This record gives sequence, C-alpha cells and structure tokens, in this order.
Amino acid sequence: MRILYINHYAGSPRHGMEYRPYYLAREWVRAGHTVRIVASSHSHLRAREPELGSQRLLEETIDGIRYTWLHTGAYRGNGLARVRNIGAFVRRLYQEGRRMALEDPPDVVIASSTYPMDIWPAQRIARMAGARLVFELHDLWPLTPMELGGMSRWHPFIMVAQAAENHVYRHADAVVSMLPKVQEHVSSRGLAPERLHIVPNGVQPQDWRAGAERLAGPVGRVLTDIAGAGNAIVGYAGNHGISNSLDTLLDAAQRMRDERVAFVLVGGGPEKERLRRRAAEHGLRKVYFLDPVGKDDIPALLQWFDLAYIGWRRQPLYRFGIAPNKLMDYMMAGRPVLHAVEAGNDPVGEARCGLTVASEDPDASAQGIRTLLAAGADERKAMGERGRQFVLQHCTYPVLSERFLAACRQQPAGLDHAAPVSQHTR
Repeated sequence: MRILYINHYAGSPRHGMEYRPYYLAREWVRAGHTVRIVASSHSHLRAREPELGSQRLLEETIDGIRYTWLHTGAYRGNGLARVRNIGAFVRRLYQEGRRMALEDPPDVVIASSTYPMDIWPAQRIARMAGARLVFELHDLWPLTPMELGGMSRWHPFIMVAQAAENHVYRHADAVVSMLPKVQEHVSSRGLAPERLHIVPNGVQPQDWRAGAERLAGPVGRVLTDIAGAGNAIVGYAGNHGISNSLDTLLDAAQRMRDERVAFVLVGGGPEKERLRRRAAEHGLRKVYFLDPVGKDDIPALLQWFDLAYIGWRRQPLYRFGIAPNKLMDYMMAGRPVLHAVEAGNDPVGEARCGLTVASEDPDASAQGIRTLLAAGADERKAMGERGRQFVLQHCTYPVLSERFLAACRQQPAGLDHAAPVSQHTR
C-alpha cells in the first residue's frame, strides 16, 4: 500500500517532535508499505527545522520514510503569524497536490495536521489518485481554540475551521481519533458511527532500555543528591505550559514543605521561568527545575521518580477524553502515577497504575502523594508494572499502526461519494 500522510507538524528523530507520524510510518514501512510524510518547514514543536534555504520544498528519506517539507513562514506563539503559516501550508498542498497524486499515486491519503483545513487539499489529492481519504483527529477544532483560547464562534478563523470540520465528517472515508470520547460530537456533525476509529497515542518499545537507571550530566547529579538526602522524588517531565497545571503541583509542594518529599520538574516551556520565580518567592527549597533531557535519556530519567505527576486544568473540553504522550512514558517506565484530572476517560484508573484526584485541587494532590508514598515501595512497584503491561498490550506503535491501517482499509457502508480504492499496491 502507498500511504500519503499529511501532517503540518510532523517530526523525526533528526528534527524532534511531533513523533507520532514518524512512529506510525516507520511501522508501516517495516511492514512493506510505501510512506510519504508531507510537513511544513516550520513548526513550534521541533527542536530543529529542515534546511530548505531558498527552495520551495525539500525531499529526504529518513528510516525508509520519504519526507516532503513544504516551505512556510516562521512564527512564534498563536498570533497572526501562525495563522499565516497554516494558510501557507494549505496553499502549498494545493500547489504540489497534482504532482503528489500522479507521480506516485497513493492508495490512502491521511489528513492529520491538528487543524482540519488540510482536508480540502487532501480530498483533492485523493480524488485525483483514486485513493481513500482518512482524517486523523488530534484535537477538536474549532472547539479547542474556542473553549481553551476564548475565541468567538464568529471569528473568521473559527468559521473557516468549522466549515472544514463539517467537511471532514461528510466526506472522509474514515476518521481516526486519538480522543476516546468523541462519538457524540462527531455524530452530531454528520459522521456515521462505523466510520469512526479510536487509535490513541502510544510508545515505541524499542526506545526503552530495560532497567535503565543511570543518567549522566547535571540532571543525573542533582537527582543523585536529592535521593541521597533521603527524599522521595515526585517528578514531572514535559512541557511547562498553562495546560499542565503545574501551579497545582507547586501548591501541593507548599503544603508538604516539611515532609521528606522533593518535587522535580524537568523540561522547558513558556511557564517555566514564572513557575521558578513563584517557587523562590514562597521559599520552596525542595522544588527543583531541571533542564530538558534528550529523548533517549527519558527512560533513565523516569527511573529516578518515586511517583510521576501529570495534571490538567479543569476544562469542559476534556469531556471528549485525553491521550497524553507523557502519561504513556510514565506508564512504560513502570512509575506509579498521580493523575490530577477531570475528563471523559482516565487511563490511570483503567490500568490501575496509580491514583486519580481532582484537577486544580492542591489539597487533593498533596493527599494523593502521601497516599502513594505510604503504600510502600512494593505496592508502588506493582502499580508501575500494571501500567507498563497495559501500555505493552494496548498502546505500542506496532499494535497501533495495525489498528490504524485496519481503519484505512475498512469500506464504509453507504458512502456514495467515496472515491474508488486504487490498485496501487506494493
């Protein structure tokens, strides 16, 4: 099968996040399929951008995956420059679409750029190639910028996104959602239930070195000193953003300032310096802000955590479910998890790998930490192992890639407008 995977923000081991397109594509290539990923030359998620220079596009092969980088302008934050970046990517897809459709016709075209506006050029490519059209649903747009960002439903950008979302549910042969509780919403927009498939985020088992316990460099030395002082370590690893509810963790730390517990926050992000200042102002001596570590060092880092924290703001949007990458990492590392959330699903409760408490409630978080630490090392180890086994059974990319392909192959019933499935197989 030939697969064209359109994802504005796609990354690679060479460029950094977003990794999901790379992991899925690598599994498909290993299974004998041909995959082209089409992505923007600029993404706020990547550590390193592809070097296009004055070229309009760049093509390269990474681990058997053909990458096509389309030139777009740079941006910072969520202002007008980002909107222009999105518009440039969609426009470049139209410009290059005929060549992509005809020079190496795909069997499946996947539109997967978080925002839904890539559905229009993706549908055009699918029609020219006689391919199936699949939409991958990351976040619900335009609900996400409306409910989290406070944008009006009458904002021109929101109206365009709404038109695109409506088009998705009327015309896609299949919708693959990372969020598990979207059935009612997508059905209300016209998607037949049999065309919806749930494929969450996951991990790549080969990236995890069994028993990794050593971490070199400054981060490793700080953790060694903390543990050597007899403190239990409550750890957080990931982006320091508003949505991560790290103020709640600091408030819990303040309530536990006289207990033998240290709080370690590893990573970067727009809120890190403010959080660091806030901890200093409150005299939180056992709260440590450490620099990000490389992706390959994540397994070794997480082994230092006696328990891992993940928190969320109290937001109605989470009624559709959550699928956080960092939670998969925590579970794969065998760490017991304190999960501060109110959402449509709870992976921690489902896997029985920790404790779930109310979001944005520092008293509940502090008591949850005490409960997990009081459970003892053996029980925490058992919780962590249940989480690891849950991920290995349900959430590894070899498993998820097969589920995704099954959705791509399934013939929807009664979809009169569906393009014929081409016979370009490998």
